[in-house]
This record gives sequence, structure tokens and C-alpha cells, in this order.
Amino acid sequence: MVKIEKLGKVRFTAWFQMMWREHPLFSTLCALLLMVVLQTIALGFDQGSFFSWLSLWCRNWLNILRNNATIGIIALGMTFVIITGGIDLAVGSTLVAIGAVVMIFIDGSDSGLLTSLGVSGFPAYLIGIVAGLVCGILLGEFTGVLVTVGKLPPFIATLGMMKICRSVTQQCMQTINPSVPRGFTKLANVTVGGQMFMPIIYWLVIAFIMYYISRHTAFGRYVFAVGSNEKAARLSGINVRRVKRIVYTIMGLLVGVAAILQVSRIGAMDYANAGSGYEMDAIAAVIVGGTSMAGGRGSIAGTVIGVLIIAVMNNLLNLIGVPPFLREAFKGVIVIAAVLLQKKEKV
Repeated sequence: MVKIEKLGKVRFTAWFQMMWREHPLFSTLCALLLMVVLQTIALGFDQGSFFSWLSLWCRNWLNILRNNATIGIIALGMTFVIITGGIDLAVGSTLVAIGAVVMIFIDGSDSGLLTSLGVSGFPAYLIGIVAGLVCGILLGEFTGVLVTVGKLPPFIATLGMMKICRSVTQQCMQTINPSVPRGFTKLANVTVGGQMFMPIIYWLVIAFIMYYISRHTAFGRYVFAVGSNEKAARLSGINVRRVKRIVYTIMGLLVGVAAILQVSRIGAMDYANAGSGYEMDAIAAVIVGGTSMAGGRGSIAGTVIGVLIIAVMNNLLNLIGVPPFLREAFKGVIVIAAVLLQKKEKV
């Protein structure tokens, strides 16, 4: 009996090591489960009854998911960018620029752009949403052109865009103070059963679409091919420039969605600080989710789990009282550990 138990432990250990080494998604799930257990312990069990504890636990999770939906949407686009071997440091700044454009169009005050033309309510909201999405697409397309036609390294191209977008937005919005109508805020804040689920629903729907594109379309296969071996992809007939340009355009579109969601949810936009650090959070989530910085490997499912890991970690650090200035250090440790333990980098 003892020998059978030892044999079972050996087999389980070997299986676990194999799964951890060869399947990044498995190791990411294990990390998430560990974080959830630690978070549950930190939340405590002194609520008086099981249903009170369960209600608190569920509310805590809803807050986590809702507060990280914007980062989650951006991380989905960042996954494609990193799989192709690129990076986008401008997502936080482009979010601010797109948010400013949306607010100008939906401004419900008497001095509003559309209000002065007699357009208000739903038509103005629709025009503002379309303008935000088009702005995101154009900014993403421009970045893609800089990388493909201009042959700039993605780091340099997006670093330049990061500086340009935020500074130009701050300069242009110095004398403009648009207000967000209450009706527009319902886009993200409408309640279902007393809870605001809409940001979570938007994130999950977009994640499903991106998952389908990555796994069941020719374009998804091209993205992985370009990241794995750009020269081989070009020789096999793939238009590498076009694939990269589309990837950055999709990134811009998703930042546009995130900007619209943020304006609706918060009802304002801080042009100096909004989106600050979003690029690092999105990159961290993608890396923790199993995507290789060298390109060619990654998954949308892994990114969703990576976002949850970062979100739960932030919540856990808040529950145990870790000073805010040290939380970024923990995030850095997790990113480094993810790369070391999952062995994601190409040899």
C-alpha cells in the first residue's frame, strides 16, 4: 500500500512538472488559484454566517473584475502586438486622447460642439462613440505605418506616440471643459440586479472575439507566424507589413473601446494622469499570461488569466495593508518570476 502511494506521488509529480514546463496556461492557472486562496484568507471569515461571507466574497470579486475591465480590454490588443514581436507603450496616452475626442462630441453643455448644432441625447452619444473608435483606429494605423513603412522599432515608435498624444491632448484641452451627460454614463453604469456588470460583459465579449480570431481565422495564424519567424512568414507569402499594421490598428480600436468605457464609467477624464501606467499593467498581464516577449507564442485565454492574477494581487496587497509605493515592486517580482518559471523566452 505504501509503495502504491509513493508510486502515485511520483507519477503526479512527474505529470505536474511536465504540465508546468510545457503548458504555460497550466502554470498561469496554478498561479491564479494560489492568488485566489491567499486573497480569500486575507478577506477573513468573521462575517457571522456563510451567506454573509459569500456575499462579501462575491462583491469583492465583482469590484475586482469591474475595476480591471479597462486594462483587460487593452491587454487583449497587447497580446496580438507582443505575439508579433512588438510592443505598444502609447496605450495610456492614446486612451487620454481618444477620451478627449469622445467628451468633445458628447458634451451636453450649451457650448458643446454638437449641442450648438442642435444635436443631443442618443444621436450625440452615437456620434461620440463612432468618433472615438475612428480616432483609435487612425492612431493605431499611424503607429503601424511608423513600424512597418517607417521601419522604426516598435519601442521607439510607440514611445514617441506616447509623448505626442498626451502632451497635445493636454495643450488642446486647456481651454475646453466638456461635461459628460448622465445618459452617457449609463453605457457602463447601468445596473443588473443591483450590480454594475456592463464593463465585465464588454471585456468578456471582446475576449471571446479576440480568442476566435486568434484560433479560428487565417489572420490569427498569420499573427503567430510573423512572431515565430518573420523571414519564413514573408517567404511563405504572408504580407508581414499588412499583418503588423492591422495588429496595431486593432490595438488602437481596443484602446478606443477602453477610452469610451472609462469616460462612461467615471464621467470625466484627467488628461494629466488618466491611463498612466496602463501600458505596464497590460504588458505585465500579457507576460504573466504566458505570452513570449520574443513573439510567436501566447494566448488570449492566458492574457485574461494574467489580468486576473495582477488584479487579485493588487486586491490582496490592499487587503493586507501593503503601502501603495511597494505594490508596483510586487508586480515587478511577479513578472520576473513568470518569465523565469514558465521559460517562455525562445532559446
